[in-house]
Amino acid sequence: MGLTGLLLRAGAARPHVLTVAVPGATAVRLAAEEQLRRRGWPAALSPADADILLTCGDFAGPMAAAVTETWQAMPAPRARAAAVLPAEVASALDAAQATVADLAGQRVLAAETAGRGAARDSPHNGMDMSETPVGHMGTDMGAMDMAAMDMGGMHGMDMDMDGMAGMHMGGMGEMDMGGMVVRGTAMARRGPDRDGLRLDQLHLPLGPVLPDWPAGLLLRLTLQGDVIQEAEAVALAGGDGSFWDEPWRRAVGGERVTTAEASRRRAAAHLDSLARLLGVAGWEAAATAGRRLRDDVLAGTPGGGVRRDARRFTRRVGRSRVLAWLTSGLGVLDAADAAAAGVAGPAAAGGDVTVRYRRWCAEVDDAVAVLDDTSPLRPAEFGPPRGWAAAGGPPGTDEGQTGLVAVLPRLLAGTEFAGARLVIASLDPDLDQLPARAGAGHGH
Repeated sequence: MGLTGLLLRAGAARPHVLTVAVPGATAVRLAAEEQLRRRGWPAALSPADADILLTCGDFAGPMAAAVTETWQAMPAPRARAAAVLPAEVASALDAAQATVADLAGQRVLAAETAGRGAARDSPHNGMDMSETPVGHMGTDMGAMDMAAMDMGGMHGMDMDMDGMAGMHMGGMGEMDMGGMVVRGTAMARRGPDRDGLRLDQLHLPLGPVLPDWPAGLLLRLTLQGDVIQEAEAVALAGGDGSFWDEPWRRAVGGERVTTAEASRRRAAAHLDSLARLLGVAGWEAAATAGRRLRDDVLAGTPGGGVRRDARRFTRRVGRSRVLAWLTSGLGVLDAADAAAAGVAGPAAAGGDVTVRYRRWCAEVDDAVAVLDDTSPLRPAEFGPPRGWAAAGGPPGTDEGQTGLVAVLPRLLAGTEFAGARLVIASLDPDLDQLPARAGAGHGH
């Protein structure tokens, strides 16, 4: 087999997987995360860190272009896996693992990639790379490795308090931003900053392919130094109905749904949001615990054990001094502004990142308290996890999530880049609730 083949097989035993979900594929993403957790396969932080690119859902339009860019940014050995249904995840991962370990296949793939690279670099190819769509932070920002950047003095700080070893600002400290392609990236230009000075501006896309990122969301940022001056949020696609709201849709449609069934979906939704925020914050042990709890709740694990574990988890997260210190004062949303924008759910009450994740913790406790309640669901008294739409319609209408996307730019303006992902994760907009149309943009 040779040394190269042995090394491929050794690396394929525990491949790093970059998971990308399209709006409407939440159930597939959850199945993928559960599979990775059970197999002990690490989640990749960027395309440069990935061995396998796993796509969840049916990709088209701008999301498909972003996935193509992500795949091109991945180094060899690599493999693609696709799952449209939750039941397809395991076999897709098995096939991709075999591809990563296949020496002959990797050589063919490397030759094809080299050929495409030569064609792309030809001065006569007639392509205008300045209009290349930017799908993620891995294709265009290249040699700038975030691990080498000092993000507001926070880089490399080791915080072992509260069990949060290695937490870093916004989860950004170890993100490799890929290989730089200057012609596809807007260069820095001068512009007035918030203090009236003229400083270099950098126009940077964020998303839609990032770990623990809202599916289908793209941000276009203007930075001066490490401070966001302007932001534009764009919803690249929608899902025509949230996975988390499914029991309420059935209840509104006249089907008998129990309070216990709805409470499991509500608790799992908030645990999922908490796990994503904790992953962004760098508290990976707590993020893994949150995902395990979420999966147990959805799997119907008896209420007694789930209640005990969930309350222990929410106390640990809600009382963490380091997490509160890291997030306090970030992304302050005024309740009046939230109401004006049509924000629904826990974020509608206003507050900063700390207030929002603690509200999630409280709502998890409330939901697990009624896991054994077999009475019929009363939607008016026990609503969906992100609340009813601003107009009072059934879950699945888009006002509430449109509001969350609309308030993002004003919350990000003036925020240090390192804290931006924490702000976004604390809102966790669910674009599954938006109609399944591409390019539904909401600007600053």
